[in-house]
Amino acid sequence: MSHKIAPSLLAADFGNLQRDIEMVNQSSADWFHLDIMDGVFVPNISYGMPVMEAIQKHANLPLDVHLMIVEPDKYISIFKNLGAKVLTVHYEVCKHLHRTIYAIKEEGMLAGVALNPHTPVSVLKDVINDIDLVLIMSVNPGFGGQKFISNTIKKVQEAREMIANSGSRALIEVDGGVGLQNYVDLVKSGADVLVAGSSVFSAPNPIEAIKKLKTL
Repeated sequence: MSHKIAPSLLAADFGNLQRDIEMVNQSSADWFHLDIMDGVFVPNISYGMPVMEAIQKHANLPLDVHLMIVEPDKYISIFKNLGAKVLTVHYEVCKHLHRTIYAIKEEGMLAGVALNPHTPVSVLKDVINDIDLVLIMSVNPGFGGQKFISNTIKKVQEAREMIANSGSRALIEVDGGVGLQNYVDLVKSGADVLVAGSSVFSAPNPIEAIKKLKTL
């Protein structure tokens, strides 16, 4: 299976959001990546429900929603109704992770679990067969444009080994600082989905940038 590219709309031009969404629609991208931040779990606030509702109206690709919020269980059905196809929660905020995973699945979405840079992959060993996606943060969550943390490569390899040993079908997604300088190493290490923000939307030709990120 070829790897997927999920442009992160956090890096889009919010003054021309429809234009940027339509650009991604016309590209070789696979998903839209949406970061939902609450200013509590991470030191930033992104877009809320009305903006996501507007995004849904124009997006032709699946919405990959990453919840960087506390108490995500309260909002699972809301994000389903807003068009999320993949809903990812953070291991660090879920007291009853297994229950949260199945609440997401019961709404018909793919369930993902995200790990902050300091959180080891090993914490997922008891749920790896229950989830559809492992999101490995390659920067500290909260802001775009950060420098890629090199230890991410090792974590991707560890996640790939865990998935292979368990028989899980979970995808590995990497988010943060992904670009032409590291995407090949990430895919060769086992990444299935690459979230690309600044490397797409700040490129002179975003469609060409996405095409390059899809090519090995």
